[in-house]
Amino acid sequence: MYNVILKRNEEKRILNGFPWVYANEVSSIEGKDSQGSICKVLSFDKRFVAYGYINHASKIIVRVLSYNSEELKEDFIYNRILEANKRRLDMGYSDNYRVVFSESDLLPGLVVDKYGDYLSIQILTLGMEVRRENIIDSLVKIFKPLGIYERSDVAVREKEGLKQKKGPVYGEFNPVVIINENGLKLRVDLENGQKTGYFLDQKANRDNIKFYCKDKDVLDCFCNVGGFSLCASLNKAKSVTSLDISETAINEVNLNAKLNGLTNINTICCDVFEKLREYKKENKKFDVIILDPPAFTKSIDTVKEGYKGYMDINMLALKLIKKGGYLITCSCSQHLTLPLFTKMIEEASNYSGVKTRLTELRFQGKDHATLLSLDEALYLKVAVLNII
Repeated sequence: MYNVILKRNEEKRILNGFPWVYANEVSSIEGKDSQGSICKVLSFDKRFVAYGYINHASKIIVRVLSYNSEELKEDFIYNRILEANKRRLDMGYSDNYRVVFSESDLLPGLVVDKYGDYLSIQILTLGMEVRRENIIDSLVKIFKPLGIYERSDVAVREKEGLKQKKGPVYGEFNPVVIINENGLKLRVDLENGQKTGYFLDQKANRDNIKFYCKDKDVLDCFCNVGGFSLCASLNKAKSVTSLDISETAINEVNLNAKLNGLTNINTICCDVFEKLREYKKENKKFDVIILDPPAFTKSIDTVKEGYKGYMDINMLALKLIKKGGYLITCSCSQHLTLPLFTKMIEEASNYSGVKTRLTELRFQGKDHATLLSLDEALYLKVAVLNII
């Protein structure tokens, strides 16, 4: 086993729950083992700090698995997944939810989502890649799924020295599955859908639309496969207009609407920015507008540009909402931090000349719980603004 010895005082953040050790925080490494193996992290004066797994090829050289000085047993992955799932079941999750959320469940680099009788997984780090068989065996024992699909087709694997992967890893099945969410049937494409197939993190926020949409004209921008649109329609919206630049997404909204017998959703494939400008020229107004755009900033270097994108789309939307109506605005970018997000919506209100009150501030679902020490994990912010 490797012993990773930190530089003086570098243990403080880790002892406070931070789950990563950066290579430049390490004083020396003793012992010998394989890449991805479990290692012991020690302070400069050789006091125990944590157990983790090691990858010399990554800037994050150790990802923490345990803060307990007792050595990890062979079945720790099985037990961690079992414990993570129990927490979700205790909160009332059943048909579809995030089972494992990486560092937050002390399984850094592993994401597991449940879609009915099927599982979708992401293995993002070397430490989890070398435990692939253990992970899949554990999932089969715990869930007895009809199938497991892998969506490790993300660039972050390459930073770990790994190739991207995608495809079924257990069972034979059609990757398009039907789930039940918020009283709706929804098609989820495990092979080609966003992230692991669908944005489970917005589940509670989609359901929350029921407090704002009854008898209202609703505009859903960047609608993806229609989660917000369908919930608005189900909850008695007067009309729903769904906008997305992706023809595939628009087709999925129509298929999901048909699946649920919903007939008041009008879908438009378009550039959302341009469509909102067009509505402005037409003096068209809505009671409720939902903004759930893709991340406009995906790195710390693009925050300024991304901030401007969020500002622009929010200012456009605010000018299209009737007095007394609501803007439900989201950001899924971890780099647009909560202080920046609230600053952005305040400035958008001021610059657009539209007075608002903050009705709600929401985050990702409880199945996406985060470590307080890891700001990066609190990525989804949702504000509900009432137009005064």
